[in-house]
Amino acid sequence: MKGRKRDIKCIAFDLDNTLWQGVLLEGEGGRLRNGVPELIRTLDERGILMSIASRGEHDLAMNRLREFGLDEYFLYPQISWAPKSASVRAIADSLNVGTDTIAFVDDDPFERDEVASALPEVLCIDAADLDTLGDLPEMTPAFLTVDSGRRRSMYRSEIRRQEAEAAFPPAEFLASLRMVFTVAEAAPGDLARIEELTVRTNQLNSTGYTYSGEELESLRQSGRHKILVAGLEDRYGSYGKVGVALVEMRDENWLIKLLLMSCRVMARGVGTVMLSHILLLAAAEGRPVRAEFIRTARNRMMYLTFKLAGFREVGRGDGVAVLEHDLGSIDPFPDHIEVRAIV
Repeated sequence: MKGRKRDIKCIAFDLDNTLWQGVLLEGEGGRLRNGVPELIRTLDERGILMSIASRGEHDLAMNRLREFGLDEYFLYPQISWAPKSASVRAIADSLNVGTDTIAFVDDDPFERDEVASALPEVLCIDAADLDTLGDLPEMTPAFLTVDSGRRRSMYRSEIRRQEAEAAFPPAEFLASLRMVFTVAEAAPGDLARIEELTVRTNQLNSTGYTYSGEELESLRQSGRHKILVAGLEDRYGSYGKVGVALVEMRDENWLIKLLLMSCRVMARGVGTVMLSHILLLAAAEGRPVRAEFIRTARNRMMYLTFKLAGFREVGRGDGVAVLEHDLGSIDPFPDHIEVRAIV
C-alpha cells in the first residue's frame, strides 16, 4: 500500500473480513479483527470521520456493530447490495466533502478496483494493511484541535437537525434552532483552529489565503490587525469554530484580507453576520471598509455574500477584486440568530 499525502476527511470501511472476521450472512462475523476498536477510537480522536461501505443486510450489520459498541462511530453507513463506488459517493455527498478526501478500505481486490475505476481520486486501501492504517501520513492530520475531537459529535448533531428540518417550513425551522453566534478577537488558543480553517475551507473563502500559526500570532500582536473568530451553537449542540475574518486597520479604511465560513453553516444564514459585525466596528471608528476577493472555482457563494451585505466592486488587478462598503446602510443581524460579540 503506497501512501499518498492528502487531506483524508473520512474512511469508508467494508465489514466482512475487514473490520471483523468472516461473513456475517453466513453466520460468521462474530469477532472483530485485533486492534479494530483501538484504531477506530484513535481515528475518531484525530477528527477523521468514519463510515461503512459494505454489501449485506443493513439492520443485521448495524446490530452487530452495536453489540461491539462501535455503531455510533460510523456516519451515514451504506450497507446494501449497491456497487461500492455508489456507496462511497453517497457518503461523500451526505458529509458534504469531496470524494478526493475519502479513503476506502476493503479486503476484496475486485471491490477496490471497482471503486478505483469509478472514483480514481479515492484512496483505496487493502484491509490486509489495517494494522498500519493509523500510521499512514494521510491519517495523521496536520491540525489536532479541540474541534477535531468533537467532529463526529458535531456531524451527529447535524443529522438530528436534518431530521427535524423536515417537520418545519424553512423560516420556522431556523427560528426553532435558537442559534447563538459568538464572535471574539482570536486568543492564542484559537490559532491552530484558525490555521486549519484557512487550509481546509474552500467554498466560503474570500481569497484562499492561508496563514501559519506563527504568522497569525504576529498579525494578532501587530496592533494594526484584527483576527476575529466566530462560533455557532444551537439547541442540538455546538458547530465549533466556524468563521474567521482578518482585518487590516489602515488609516484610510479597514481592509478585510480574509473572510471564511465553514461549509457546515452555509444554510444557516450566518454569512452576513460576521460582515455586519465588522461594518459596525468600522463605523464606530469612522472608517469605510474594503475587502479583497480572489475568485476560485468554488467560492462564488462568498462573492454573493459580500454583494448581499452591500459591498460593490471598485477595482480589480492581478486577479484580486477590491470590494467596498460605504457604511450608509448596514444590514441588521437576522432575527433568528442571537449575536454575542466579545470584542
